[in-house]
Order: sequence, then structure tokens, then C-alpha cells
Amino acid sequence: MITKKSRHEINLMKTAGSIVAEVLETMKELVKPGVSTLELDEKAEKIIKSHNAFPSFKGYHGFTGSICASVNEQVVHGIPNHDVILKEGDIISVDVGATYKGLVGDAAITLPVGQISDELKRLLSVTEEALYLAIKQVVSGNKLYDTV
Repeated sequence: MITKKSRHEINLMKTAGSIVAEVLETMKELVKPGVSTLELDEKAEKIIKSHNAFPSFKGYHGFTGSICASVNEQVVHGIPNHDVILKEGDIISVDVGATYKGLVGDAAITLPVGQISDELKRLLSVTEEALYLAIKQVVSGNKLYDTV
């Protein structure tokens, strides 16, 4: 159920969202060949905790990561691992959730690892375009199904 939030709650959600945005910006810098998904996870957790927040996913139904790190064909909810090393030409989706004073910010981004194929460049471009088209449909009075 969706409940109306107070101005105070909305401000807390904005703070949580800002923390998530900082993590995603940092991921853009860190994602490169030779980096493990566990290294990304550890950095994300450090940033989140530095803001007196906590990783929303960690511990949820036994999930061990602070982020979801899904490489290539792995659709979602990849568990960060020191054995998963990013390689040139991969793509990685990083999903981040931060809980700040009881409210959550959550966002994801898919990033190229080094140089990627033209096919993957097109995939990233088309999916980003679809995202922005859907966001334009999120207006007062529209139903959720209007966005798809």
C-alpha cells in the first residue's frame, strides 16, 4: 500500500536518495577491468555508513551484500563476491538501497566495463531512452500501467 508522506518524510527520502546517488557516482569511477564485485560492495557500504545510514539490502532474507551486482546475463540481485572479477567488455548493473532514519532511497545503474561491443552500447542506450520515456508518464492522475 502506498501512503502519503509528510514533508519531513519526503526530506528524509531525499537524503536517502542523495546517499544512493553518491554511491552510484562512485561506482562509475570504480567499475573497471580487474575489480571484484565485492570491492564495489565494500566501498558502497563504507559510503552509506559514513552518512549514518545502512545498506537496505544487507540481511534482507539472508542477502549478504550491501549492493546487488549483476554482471552480463545475470538479470538482477547478483550477490557481490571476491571471485567475480570484472573483465573488459562486461556490463554490470549495480543496485543500491540506503535506509536513512527509517526511509529508503533505491536506484540502479548499468555500466560498461572498459570498452564494450556496439551491441551492448545499443542495449544501454535503448534502455536508458525507455527509462526516460516512462518517467515522463509519471504524472498526477496517471495509473502505474500508463508508464509501461
